[in-house]
Amino acid sequence: MRKLATLLICLLLVSCSIPKPLIERIKEEGYLTVVTRKSPTTYFKEKDEIRGLEYELVEQFAAELGVSVKYVIPESFDQIIPTITRGEAHFAAAALTVTKAREVAVRFTPEYQKVSAQLIYKSGKRRPKKITDTIKGDLEVLAGSSHEELLTQLKQQHPELRWSAMQSVESAELLNLVKEGLIDYTIADSNEVALSKRFHPELKVALELGKEQSLAWAFPHAEDNSLYKAAKQFINRIREDGSLEQLLERYYGYVEKLGFVDNRTFARHLVQRLPPLIPLFKKAGEKNNLDWQLLAAIGYQESHWNPEAVSPTGVRGIMMLTEGTAKQMGVEDRTDIKQSISGGARYLRQIEKKIPERIQEPDRTWMALASYNVGYGHLEDARVLTQRSGADPDKWADVKQHLPLLAKKKYYKTVKYGFARGKEPVHYVDNIRSYYDLLVWHNKKQKKKKIEAVINTMPAVL
Repeated sequence: MRKLATLLICLLLVSCSIPKPLIERIKEEGYLTVVTRKSPTTYFKEKDEIRGLEYELVEQFAAELGVSVKYVIPESFDQIIPTITRGEAHFAAAALTVTKAREVAVRFTPEYQKVSAQLIYKSGKRRPKKITDTIKGDLEVLAGSSHEELLTQLKQQHPELRWSAMQSVESAELLNLVKEGLIDYTIADSNEVALSKRFHPELKVALELGKEQSLAWAFPHAEDNSLYKAAKQFINRIREDGSLEQLLERYYGYVEKLGFVDNRTFARHLVQRLPPLIPLFKKAGEKNNLDWQLLAAIGYQESHWNPEAVSPTGVRGIMMLTEGTAKQMGVEDRTDIKQSISGGARYLRQIEKKIPERIQEPDRTWMALASYNVGYGHLEDARVLTQRSGADPDKWADVKQHLPLLAKKKYYKTVKYGFARGKEPVHYVDNIRSYYDLLVWHNKKQKKKKIEAVINTMPAVL
């Protein structure tokens, strides 16, 4: 009997010494610790809100676990993986490419995005035709990045290669230095380049370097893989159910629609045409609870802010209202700037109210914009086709794939409102999203300049 009691005590002591799985401890503590970086592709602040593809993915994963997130942002990129290996964070969500060298230090989840490394130079300068052409200028890359790793590999074939590995900077900063002409070249991932080119059309892609690479979350090598397995299942599930594709569309589905000339023209019109219209866009936005920058983006897409604009179909004015819409909105003169902007704002709000309440932002706005262009009935037809195909009729990423089908008899004869040039509203929404981003970026830049000017005029404090 005494032996049995002793055995039970030993078993209890052993069971007490076995720690709970990591994922259970995280749930008890109530938070995940995730290392990331400040970048347009990962984690950034916009309108007092945190956004970014990595941020949204992490927040979704944390919500499924029922915990909150503490974000760790190292001073330099090359500290991200060491932060993981030292056990200072549970995993890294920082747009990390999967490389053989990194796989020695960490283990990666399944990929959530594919990117390619691109050699970037400034328009107007000689385009490098091969990587060794960069020895004629300054090439800078992020220290500890996959791009530095790639250059190290290429140096074995081309010993003359040279570059500077920069710490305490981000890829977006290096791209800006190329734009400013302060350095000649950098290497960046294609997703980062696509976002930067919206604001800096001077940036040009000279070469694609190497094969496409996967982006994934990085975890430490450890015996306890409970959290890793949960993350792996999460990534696989959102890939399969389409929610990952919808999120990628939100951040990247429209960013390459505008060309160099479009960006240049827009930049010129920002200075020449927009300023006197801003008070009218702001007033219409306030009255209709709409972002005035969104209204301005619509106005630019419709007319390039030209009040005398007339389309071949007879729509006219800043907001390009049809006769029927103008009459419905009480607009007597479509070429009157104030009436046109006010009427367009009221019309957009009227359409938006028709969108089913269950559809959330930003999908709600994108669908309202598509309706502004093609009509609410045709949007509903596209949503019907979307649902028939098994996709989600409440997600713009899915609906935009089905709108072009309205131009095909096989499909439009099966829906209520019939034929429509469905590609047009897709391009329309993509362009407005691009113009809106450019407007927000421009206005932030102008606000910063004004603040700096005020500070510079203030007397020095002795």
